[in-house]
Amino acid sequence: MTQALFILFFALVLDRLIGDPDAIWRRVPHPVVLFGQAIGLMDRLFNGKRLSAETRRFNGAACIAVLLAASVLLGFVMHRLLAVIGPLGVLAEIVVVAIFLAQKSLLDHVRAVSEGLKQGGLEGGRRAVSMIVGRDPATLDEPAVCRAGIESLAENFSDGVVAPAFWYVLFGLPGLFAYKMLNTADSMIGHKNAKYLDFGWASARLDDLANWPAARLSVLFIAAGAWLAKGGASARLAVGTALRDAGLHRSPNSGWPEAAMAGALGIGLAGPRIYGGQRVDEPMMNASGRTTATPADMDLALRIFSAACATLSFTILVLALCAVVL
Repeated sequence: MTQALFILFFALVLDRLIGDPDAIWRRVPHPVVLFGQAIGLMDRLFNGKRLSAETRRFNGAACIAVLLAASVLLGFVMHRLLAVIGPLGVLAEIVVVAIFLAQKSLLDHVRAVSEGLKQGGLEGGRRAVSMIVGRDPATLDEPAVCRAGIESLAENFSDGVVAPAFWYVLFGLPGLFAYKMLNTADSMIGHKNAKYLDFGWASARLDDLANWPAARLSVLFIAAGAWLAKGGASARLAVGTALRDAGLHRSPNSGWPEAAMAGALGIGLAGPRIYGGQRVDEPMMNASGRTTATPADMDLALRIFSAACATLSFTILVLALCAVVL
């Protein structure tokens, strides 16, 4: 556990500084891309249109079970191989863990939305936000573009940073690989549409379960980030809004970090949106807050996010040092 905590700390620092260099991933496939290819193969083989709903649900559950087992085995084998080469193996594991974290990439993508609005107007913001959200960008005005970027930042802080860290601390590389496989599967086949309602059912339910702890922990880190970026009142509003409004979100987990960010910023988030031409009606979280979000709100959200990530890293370091002492 002690070594895992130190590895995670240095991986968080490495990811925050370097992120995912495009020059590398243009030459070799990112591990998550390989996970996606495996999921896509399962989809093509076992999610035929002519199959009954019951068969597709069974196939989907069996496929995700096989993929998770393979992920755990891969993580176990890799950890044992790296352990053989001593300090170099530790350094290699730091790099591997950093690859599966998303601090800098998330920061860069959401900052691009803010810069797109500032430099390219509404169309620039729509182009940038279309890279990180599934809703129809043509339906978004400037406040909606800002809200979409902020919501993506908050939600992905939970499942792109806190959750991978959580599962790595508990189960090492097997836990990290299994979580990323599951989270990738949910993003690909966990949709409630005719094609994936049954085949992706098990993946979606398991992903909800896997993200349950991180979603609630993320509230504390966002509150800490709000306190560092804006002050104690903002931190209290982050926690209070999450406790009050998280359940308004259609997801059992996404509402927690999004509501916390809404409270910290003093704006309303979620509400009615359009995905794939379909209107999704949801209550507004922090409905008493402003609905006219601005690029300045996005910039503040990015500062809160950065401070939350720093708080997470500091917490991991403190836990590692305490483990050494004890």
